[in-house]
Amino acid sequence: MFDVKPQDGHPERAAGGGRGPERCPQGFDYLIVGAGFAGSVLAERLAAGMNKRVLVVDRRPHIGGNAYDHYDDTGVLIHRYGPHIFHTNSQRIVDYLSRFTEWRAYEHRVLAEVDGQQVPIPINMTTLNRLYDLNLSTEEEAAAFLASRAEPVEDIKTSEDVVVNGIGRELYEKFFRGYTRKQWGLDPSQLDKMVTSRVPTRTNADDRYFGDSFQQMPKHGYTRMFERMLDHPNIKVMLNTDYREIREEVLYRHLVYCGPIDEYFDFRYGKLPYRSLRFQHESRDQAWFQDVGVVNYPSEDVPYTRISEYKHLTGQEHPKTSITYEFPSAEGDPYYPIPRPENAELYKRYQKLAEQTPGVTFLGRLGTYKYYNMDQVVGQALALYKRIEEGEQSFAAPAEPRIKQAL
Repeated sequence: MFDVKPQDGHPERAAGGGRGPERCPQGFDYLIVGAGFAGSVLAERLAAGMNKRVLVVDRRPHIGGNAYDHYDDTGVLIHRYGPHIFHTNSQRIVDYLSRFTEWRAYEHRVLAEVDGQQVPIPINMTTLNRLYDLNLSTEEEAAAFLASRAEPVEDIKTSEDVVVNGIGRELYEKFFRGYTRKQWGLDPSQLDKMVTSRVPTRTNADDRYFGDSFQQMPKHGYTRMFERMLDHPNIKVMLNTDYREIREEVLYRHLVYCGPIDEYFDFRYGKLPYRSLRFQHESRDQAWFQDVGVVNYPSEDVPYTRISEYKHLTGQEHPKTSITYEFPSAEGDPYYPIPRPENAELYKRYQKLAEQTPGVTFLGRLGTYKYYNMDQVVGQALALYKRIEEGEQSFAAPAEPRIKQAL
């Protein structure tokens, strides 16, 4: 497994006893910034698939990015950055990740606290029956009820338009408006339609949050999966390390940057807007706190958006439990690119800069300013590897290693 050593004041985690610049005069083929899904998947493929020498750096003190999980002081396995639920329709991605983890079946269910009761979200037949004291029993009846509430919008442009057009203003107000305003700091009428389009409305009693064909969790957690992924003699991982501090000291041929693209270019055109999160982790001296893994709180009278209880996700047996309150924030680590037209235009300016910058490839949610699910990030990294493997000229490395100079 990993051997943790200090170097130049930085805790260092070297995979498989990997070689650092001081012991590797020929340098690295790739310097990858970011040890989350994008960087770790690409590092593993380059090392194992093409025998490339890879240095992965991350300024956080751990691997795994936002999917990092660990045991808290109570002994409960928690997700440091909120619940990460793995789901996908891609067998190719499942097959790849299965090299590094076993799985446990888990179908995610979410309840929403509305009108003094907890009901399934996404909205389904059960939700409607409980809220309106109905006895809907067929999909046709549920569809007819929703159609009677819908308020057609001729030109659907915003997140508000999507919901009001589909299920009407009353359900929009109960489930979406307050939650969205808290989550994004903006009214749904100010956000691109893709935000609320991600949450379906069902006319059956399916209370699963996702409908993907594969819904399972890493049996021993995400961090263990990442450890196995990066455990290769060609990979060296340096944590608590800002790549700007080492980029002129490390020999490498090509840079893959999974951090914020605007930060790479020193915010030349201004900062790309992100929404951040603050997590309040608590342990409780009881076996269970809530009925499902996540309960949403759409009301703006409640300062947090949701409470997560991880034992539902992990299947861990423990006499105590741990929960997380999630508070959206305008400040902090970048989590969610804010989907507005002006932000997309700003990103395009940075994207143009990236295209004009040789020797650097931008990857992942932050590198491409786009919200991805975990499986989509894995797919993006595998697609990049395939292009590298096929030797596309745009990703070809120089003949000799060099020191990457600052812009």
